[in-house]
Amino acid sequence: MSEDFGPIINTPGHSGVDFETRVDFDRLRSYRLARAREALDQSDLGAILLFDFYNIRYVSQTWIGGALGDKMTRYCLLTRGGEPMLWDFGSAARHHQLFSPWLEPENCRAGMLGLRGAIAPQVGLFESAVKELVGILSDHGLLDQPVGIDLVELPFLFEIQKAGVEIRDAQQLMLDARQIKSQDELMLLSQAAAMVDGVYQDIFEALKPGVRENEIVALANQRLYEMGSDQVEAINAVSGERCNPHPHNFTDRLIRPGDQAFFDIIHSYNGYRTCYYRTMSVGSSTAPQREAYAQARAWMDTAIELVRPGVGTDEIALAWPAATDFGFANEMAAFGLQFGHGLGLGLHERPVISRLNSLRDPIELQAGMVFALETYCPASDGVSAARIEEEIVVTEDGPTILTHFPSQELMVANRY
Repeated sequence: MSEDFGPIINTPGHSGVDFETRVDFDRLRSYRLARAREALDQSDLGAILLFDFYNIRYVSQTWIGGALGDKMTRYCLLTRGGEPMLWDFGSAARHHQLFSPWLEPENCRAGMLGLRGAIAPQVGLFESAVKELVGILSDHGLLDQPVGIDLVELPFLFEIQKAGVEIRDAQQLMLDARQIKSQDELMLLSQAAAMVDGVYQDIFEALKPGVRENEIVALANQRLYEMGSDQVEAINAVSGERCNPHPHNFTDRLIRPGDQAFFDIIHSYNGYRTCYYRTMSVGSSTAPQREAYAQARAWMDTAIELVRPGVGTDEIALAWPAATDFGFANEMAAFGLQFGHGLGLGLHERPVISRLNSLRDPIELQAGMVFALETYCPASDGVSAARIEEEIVVTEDGPTILTHFPSQELMVANRY
């Protein structure tokens, strides 16, 4: 990959200007479609049919409200040598015709399937959609070639198989295509992380006895949307005795003096996501809390030092402790604690790094990959725990870190 990664170090402003080079959205759209086409051309598929919201955005460069993201009603077809064709939710199709000039107007169509079963199959929407798609495949001379699908409602799968179309897995193809990020994708990922940098400053100032976990979540949501986030996907807020074991959620628990607390902020800016943990103590810290944090930081630093092109994800996974070393029966039970995962339009892209999968199926790191590394260490007091996460870009010169809020030492908010 010949991308110049320099601009990711200094995060440019969000708005386009005439006096600096910033995100070039035309270049971004061209890059993503070219990557998908290249992956399709190198496969044995005649076309890919995409229901995954992130794959649809990657290929068609369109997005509508996240409430429809899990309904598998929008879909996009990319054929060999063809232009993307998009079936969208009602009036969104007309909107694309007006405001998405990179798509051919006749390729922006209204579509509706089952809304995860809310519209019963006997209505005939699956049957009519498959009939239309088979006609398009026939027009392109592709009926004798397999079609890849990423996600699907079962009635649609049954209907398209009944029509004689051979179906293959397209999700693997699309995840491979998406794993190498362009300069514009890297800038958007950096901008998304910079927004969370600022939110953590707000959390650090607000974190005091009497504040509830859900109030911190509300604060983070408000600040992110004020700064331009297009989706706050999830925020973990975990404090006190809830830190160990990690519950991966938030509650209305009142934060108390001396609590250790950690947070994970998952949001997207122009589609590009963060996964960004930080741990703090409230008012004061104890020796067990500081020791746990120092260990989690040491595991993080060891992993980051390994990041460079050519290194296998198994090498990073082996730099972390085995599950049995920090109180879990096996790697499945501890999954997600010593952990890495790709970041992009989706929260969990390639590579996924853990002892559960990477020792058996390692992936070689390449320049342009972006992933988050996460470590977790329970404290000897039996309730506290430290959680740290850094977002990493693989460059030819090694790792570049996108997450800048201080994390080398345990920070104490509103110290007494």
